[in-house]
Amino acid sequence: MLFAAAAAIALLLLLGLAGPLHARLGWRAGTIAYGGAGVCCAILLAVGLAGLIDANPVLATLPVGLSWIGAHFRLDPLSGFFMAVVDLGGLMASLYGLGYGRHAEDPGRVLAFFPPFLGAMNMVLLADDAFVFLLSWEFMSLSSWLLVVAHHREAENRHAGYVYLVMAGCGTFALLLAFGVLAGADGGYAFGAIRASAPSAGLATLALLLALLGAGSKAGLVPLHAWLPLAHPAAPSHVSALMSGVMTKVAVYGFVRIVFDLIAGPAWWWGLVVLSVGGLTAVSGVLYALMQQDLKKLLAYSTVENIGIVFIGLGLSLAFQAQGRAGAAALGLVAALMHVLCHSLFKSLLFFGAGAVLAQTGQRDLDRLGGLIHRMPLTALFFLVGSAAIAALPPLNGFVSEWLTFQAILLSPQLPDWALRLTVPAVGAILALAAALAATCFVRAFGIVFLGRPRSPEAAAARETDRWQVWAMGTLACLCLVVGVMPALFVDLLAPVSKMLVGKSLDHQLVLPWLSLVPIAEARSSYNGLLLALFIGLSALLPALAIRRFASSASRRGAIWDCGTPATDPATQYSAGSFAQPIRRVFGAMAFRAREEVEMPLPGDMRPARFRVTLTDLAWDGLYMPVARGVGAVADRLNYLQFLTIRRYLSLVFGALVLLLMGLAIWQ
Repeated sequence: MLFAAAAAIALLLLLGLAGPLHARLGWRAGTIAYGGAGVCCAILLAVGLAGLIDANPVLATLPVGLSWIGAHFRLDPLSGFFMAVVDLGGLMASLYGLGYGRHAEDPGRVLAFFPPFLGAMNMVLLADDAFVFLLSWEFMSLSSWLLVVAHHREAENRHAGYVYLVMAGCGTFALLLAFGVLAGADGGYAFGAIRASAPSAGLATLALLLALLGAGSKAGLVPLHAWLPLAHPAAPSHVSALMSGVMTKVAVYGFVRIVFDLIAGPAWWWGLVVLSVGGLTAVSGVLYALMQQDLKKLLAYSTVENIGIVFIGLGLSLAFQAQGRAGAAALGLVAALMHVLCHSLFKSLLFFGAGAVLAQTGQRDLDRLGGLIHRMPLTALFFLVGSAAIAALPPLNGFVSEWLTFQAILLSPQLPDWALRLTVPAVGAILALAAALAATCFVRAFGIVFLGRPRSPEAAAARETDRWQVWAMGTLACLCLVVGVMPALFVDLLAPVSKMLVGKSLDHQLVLPWLSLVPIAEARSSYNGLLLALFIGLSALLPALAIRRFASSASRRGAIWDCGTPATDPATQYSAGSFAQPIRRVFGAMAFRAREEVEMPLPGDMRPARFRVTLTDLAWDGLYMPVARGVGAVADRLNYLQFLTIRRYLSLVFGALVLLLMGLAIWQ
């Protein structure tokens, strides 16, 4: 299996040559690159599913990399599950790209790095030593950065690329330190050696915090999320889908691999830290999403919220595992991994929908859209499915993973530590608030984009997108429904992963009647997506048939309801800002330092009235800007080092070498 995976990854790297050949081959270069990437992702998807089902790890070592350890690769249930998530997303993005790439600007810049980006993510998942992991991680970061700055002529995209590159470098450095701490003085960088080393409690805690910084910065945890709402809108839409729906899951994999697999025996308060960060991330992400006017930026902030939900599940699993509650720990872990899968499906679908809207209208501003349900009916339908899924409405997949997370939260009275027994219900309340706000956010997004009347000539002239994009969106919409209706199948597939990481799995679910899902006990909680889907379908179908059978066949046309305003100007409709205003006034002062400025001319003054809203990203202004100013001040002070004599340079190098050797001596 590893040979097939290695061949597919090598082919993905070679397919990057389609970029330079675009000038000669034209649109055929895109067909080669995206078609080949889709085939490779299908192979890697099959390999990942095989590794997920087979609990026995498959190992391989190549005589490259660090000379004393080589390059280690491993396919086990954990890497197999994340390979399935990554390559399913890659397959759909490749299918979408077959249509999107034909009308994209400068497609050669994207074709050169799209397949290598997919290959780099798979290399991270198969790495079994720190060197290969970090090398692949950095290759993933660089290839995705090159995709972010593909349209580098726009200043906004260059700024997004710069911020992303800085944050990615800092995250990689944190992971480098984490692996250095776990490897110890002996330098056992192979994951097998790290598992056998059993670091002390202090070093394990330091490794946890470094992993939270390194993987959390790539995943988008607050306050490490600053790059995400800048980079995702800047990238092409199918790349945004990969970065948001797939690459953030590779970051989750890195955290799970280090904390659940390489470090043995979590402390009880680790779960408290991860839970708190996850809860803060979930509610902050959805609040920021509600305030956005840019459709792709809204989706990017929504990713922050969903990553917070994943880390809530991981924090619950750590808390229960530390207390010896293996069954509850398995439930928390399965809830987190189910949300990893579900988010990759509906967020990729939503970014594909946003890309179709952008391609047909050239607009991302919500207040420049509207009425697209009549012009792009299939895109509207699939975007509606994604919106309902991310809002956790049954019987779609988003409901299943959040419901499992709530079931794990309801087990918190089993925890003996009062700090956890108080924190977990508070995080549960935050999760409920985030779910309600997410529903509000996507009612706003779908309503403003697809309903009402067009707010711009571009929206009025829109047409349905091409068949490749429609097929990609339709496939993901169907998968959202399948996972929501048959969750027991996917929960059972995760049994080898939970068995590997926490020593226990949930009870077998497929033996239950009607594909029911019973994570704890049937007397306490159960969910049946199939019966619920049948009930919803019949509840909608029977009234529709009755109305069609017994209602009058006469038709009548009349003026639309105009809220008391007979003007037909689209500007009289609810805008995105007016929809978000109640939420902004409740949470704005605390979450955004929101300021509203109104300029109302006196009677007789013909100047227009003006209303301005100023929002502040607290993480950016309160954390990153002071750090940037401090780095700038230190750099100015150290600028004189560029002008030292050769003797002073040698003295500086000698002093640094002495300090390094002293540090190693103390360490040993």
